[in-house]
Amino acid sequence: MDYQKLFSETANSIKASAIRELLKVITNPNVISFAGGLPDPTLFPSKTIADIMKDVVNRYPGQTLQYGTTEGCKELKEELIKLLKETENIDAKQEQLLIVSASQQALDMTARVFLNRGDAIITASPTYLGALQAFEASGADVFGAESDDQGVLPAAIEKKLKELQAAGRVCKFLYLVPDFQNPSGTTIPQERRKEILQLAEKYGTLIVEDSPYRQVRFEGQAPETFYKLDGGRVNVITLFTFSKVFVPGFRLGYVLGPEEIIQKFVVLKQAMDLCTAPILQLATAAYLKGGYLLKHVAEVVEVYHKKRDKMLQMLEKYMPSGVKWTKPEGGLFLWVTLPEKIDATEMLKTALEERVAYVAGVDFYPPRDARRNDFRLNFSYSSFEQIEEGVQRLAATIKRALA
Repeated sequence: MDYQKLFSETANSIKASAIRELLKVITNPNVISFAGGLPDPTLFPSKTIADIMKDVVNRYPGQTLQYGTTEGCKELKEELIKLLKETENIDAKQEQLLIVSASQQALDMTARVFLNRGDAIITASPTYLGALQAFEASGADVFGAESDDQGVLPAAIEKKLKELQAAGRVCKFLYLVPDFQNPSGTTIPQERRKEILQLAEKYGTLIVEDSPYRQVRFEGQAPETFYKLDGGRVNVITLFTFSKVFVPGFRLGYVLGPEEIIQKFVVLKQAMDLCTAPILQLATAAYLKGGYLLKHVAEVVEVYHKKRDKMLQMLEKYMPSGVKWTKPEGGLFLWVTLPEKIDATEMLKTALEERVAYVAGVDFYPPRDARRNDFRLNFSYSSFEQIEEGVQRLAATIKRALA
């Protein structure tokens, strides 16, 4: 049977995740992987989670093991409202929150709620490839706005907005990862955020703020979130996840936004998976209520800070002349730019021969913008010894390519 005739346009157009495909290749334990955005599993609060899971099942068997509401457990929402007030000085109501199966589901839902095939959106260039995958699966026309070492440029966003307006097209939303961006590690300064908000208001578009790493800050002063800066003008939807600051295996996140938009997300989620697992929501609520989260985040920040410093030191020590990299103030990633003559996708074959892996930069660019001489490194997963050895192997790979 010719299944191609049966597949939908979406199924035929969607691309496999470069990271997921690469992770299948590098199962060899001798390969040092800087490819995935994986948290350090040695930091997972396993004992605390095991105790909490046992407790919530014993105390609330009917609730933990039953279907839940699509909107999310009120116990978790109550704790999230406290967390947002304590950490971001954001006042939120339960009706403005939706619990989701981590931010990747939120990205898929964002695409389904706002995008028809051919609709225009603007992202930073480069940007998170999982978001590109979700948006392109909906048939979106993705335009990239140029970035520098402080994130996306407001002037570049306005240039794209003007071009779309002149063509009689509407930009449905701007998608941004403002804090320690995946993949570049850059953070958009506060004044630049204000400029971008003004542009969104001027051109009648939304900002979708993806915030997986914000709490993982090592140094410097955190700019306010776009949501906070928006001040209730309802131009911003913010996506949060527990994957980087708690545990990714729970697949738990939440969306904060205007009530009218959240209600659309709720109706869509009813058709997708009915609800996010109640047992995981109640366990996370108990974890938050017990005061464990911010203590755990502090431990994560301390370790990742040292790992970032180690990787920066090793890059400085071993990399040949002509190679540049970002110096993030937090997060899990940094971005390496090679001399233009080197194709990072082609070089990956040599890197795997050297038993080291990264993600080539080409997959992080909107289709019109693809560059081939950069790549992303993750520093959170590997041990300190692996970071040193892996960077040495990378340097050897680059020297081979230069030769």
